[in-house]
Amino acid sequence: MVSRTNKFRGSRTHGRGKKSGRGAGIHGGRGNAGLHKHKFMHTLKFDPGHFGPRGFKRPLKMLREKTEITVSSLETAIPSLMSRGYAKNEEGRLIVDLQAAGYDKLVAKGAISTPVHVIVAGASARAKELVEKAGGSVMLK
Repeated sequence: MVSRTNKFRGSRTHGRGKKSGRGAGIHGGRGNAGLHKHKFMHTLKFDPGHFGPRGFKRPLKMLREKTEITVSSLETAIPSLMSRGYAKNEEGRLIVDLQAAGYDKLVAKGAISTPVHVIVAGASARAKELVEKAGGSVMLK
């Protein structure tokens, strides 16, 4: 039996008339055409998550990077923190509120020689050790 392709050799329209065979007429459209119409069952079976919402994008105002301060830069920043009211001398000891100053974490890099009582949301174990070695303390809030 002769194939459909060979049967239509020499025929301009291959039996589809003047207009319906144009473009991708016999195939139901090109690409993703008709995925919500005549190819919908195919979409449901082979690509069920094609339509509809996917995931969630957190609003940028909710995202905030953690700001860290090193032990060595804490020591150099003490005069600046005192002038802005984030550090004060109480009963002969220096109290620094890093959380109020906008810092989230105290990390260990460098060294500190000033005994300081630090109030902060988070601190690494090594940073705590360095501050306590200098005669200060770290209070986690």
